[in-house]
Amino acid sequence: MRRRAEIIAAAVRVFGIRGYGAATIKEIADEVGVSPAAVLRYFRKEELLTEVLRQWDRQQPFVSEAAPGLPALRAFVDLMRYHVEHRGFLELYLTFATETSDATHPAHEYMRSRYARTIAQIRRRIGEAVDLGQVPPMDDTTLDYEAACFLAILDGLEIQWIHNPRLDLPALVGEYVEQSIARWRGGTRAAVPPGSASWD
Repeated sequence: MRRRAEIIAAAVRVFGIRGYGAATIKEIADEVGVSPAAVLRYFRKEELLTEVLRQWDRQQPFVSEAAPGLPALRAFVDLMRYHVEHRGFLELYLTFATETSDATHPAHEYMRSRYARTIAQIRRRIGEAVDLGQVPPMDDTTLDYEAACFLAILDGLEIQWIHNPRLDLPALVGEYVEQSIARWRGGTRAAVPPGSASWD
C-alpha cells in the first residue's frame, strides 16, 4: 500500500508539471526511485490518472461537509489553504483544466462534469443562503451568474498564486466572499441574459 501511495503522489507531481499527455511512466518511476516496470506492476498510465483524480476528490471535503449557506461559501477559504499546502494538486487541476478541453483526452468527461458539479455546488450553497434568510432572494439567472463568477474568481486567483506565491490566496478569496455577501445583502444584482451562465 505504501508503494501505491508513493506512485500516486509522484503522478500528482508529474502530471501537474508536465500534463497527462506529455508525462511518461519513466518520469513517474524516477520520482519514486523505481523502474518503469515496477510502476506498471501497480498501474497502467490510464489507471494511474483515474487514481490521481479519485484521490484529489477525496482530499477536498471542506465545502461539502460545511454547514449550509454562507458557512459553506466561507469554507472555500479553507479549500484555498489546502491548495497552498498541496501545490501539486492545484497545479494538476490547473493543467487539466486546459489540457482536457480536447474531447479525446481520457479525463475530458471527468473534468467537464467536475466543473458542472462545482458550479452546481456553489449555486446550491448560495440558494441555501437565500432559503435560510442569510441573503435576499435571487432569481435563477442571478444564481447561475453568481456561481459562475464565484468559480471564475477562484480559478483566476489560483492561477495568479501559482505564478506569484507571495499572494495571500486564502485572504484574497476570503475578501471576495465577504464582498459578495455584502453586495447580495445590499440588493445589487447583475443584469445578465437568462441562460447566459447556465451549465444545464
